Amino acid sequence: MKLVLKVDVDTYDGTRRGVPALLDVLRRHEAPATFLFSLGPDHTGRAIKRVFRPGFLSKVSRTSVLEHYGLKTLLYGTLLPGPDIGRRCADILRGVAAAGHEVGVHCFDHARWQDDLPRGGPALARREMERAVARFTEVFGYRPTVHGAAGWQMPDAALLAEADLGFTLASDTRGGTPFLPVVGGRTLDVLQVPTTLPTLDEILGGDDEAGRDPIGWLLKLTAAAPGDHVYTLHAELEGRRLLADFDRLLAGWREQGYTFTTLSELAAGLDRTALPRRVVREGTVPGRSGNLAVAID
Repeated sequence: MKLVLKVDVDTYDGTRRGVPALLDVLRRHEAPATFLFSLGPDHTGRAIKRVFRPGFLSKVSRTSVLEHYGLKTLLYGTLLPGPDIGRRCADILRGVAAAGHEVGVHCFDHARWQDDLPRGGPALARREMERAVARFTEVFGYRPTVHGAAGWQMPDAALLAEADLGFTLASDTRGGTPFLPVVGGRTLDVLQVPTTLPTLDEILGGDDEAGRDPIGWLLKLTAAAPGDHVYTLHAELEGRRLLADFDRLLAGWREQGYTFTTLSELAAGLDRTALPRRVVREGTVPGRSGNLAVAID
């Protein structure tokens, strides 16, 4: 049984403080991971626009956004200028690769990708992806091949840009087994490996068993459904106030017999010719506001 640890790095503070903390925990558990970076300006404060999305306010109250992200981060892009993550944290990003982990693209501007895609259309999707590829290449000296969309926002235009820009592997969607995406009848050669498990911010703070003990609940979930899984964690959560919880989660998965791996290592064991072809559509996930990219047969 393999378990991919997919690390989404959304913010400047998450990069600067959360990533080094995660590297320490992963090293102690001898656990490789796939780190996906936001590479442009941190405009987290502009997420205030999401207040009108169904479910957003309940998520804010459950996950203590101010406590986890901090006031300064929540002002970036509004009252404070957004720091350029890729340029100010380039050494940290390169250090992740030097430590033996897989690295890839999350986005250029997280707030713009997650909030502006619907009205920005194909031109915005391609422009943002091109900027992310250029900045990744500037930091690492080679072009990226792995992508994981910010907020699991991945319209058809983004899927097409992903293929055109040379990505070969992605985790842009939620639920189900690996597949090749189909857009307008065209099968794209970008292997999609969906996130299969709920994230901590989706289950925190509820009145049920999951909300009271999310780590125990996740461990029960993987014990009841053994097999390959993809778990998405966030440098801003598991790398900061939830670091001890993440440590306990890794230990629990080790006891269950899981082997930690990266997206590329999992993909290497798959036969692409035998994979299903699926169309990516919008759908919902319990505990997360708005629509996300999900795959259908």
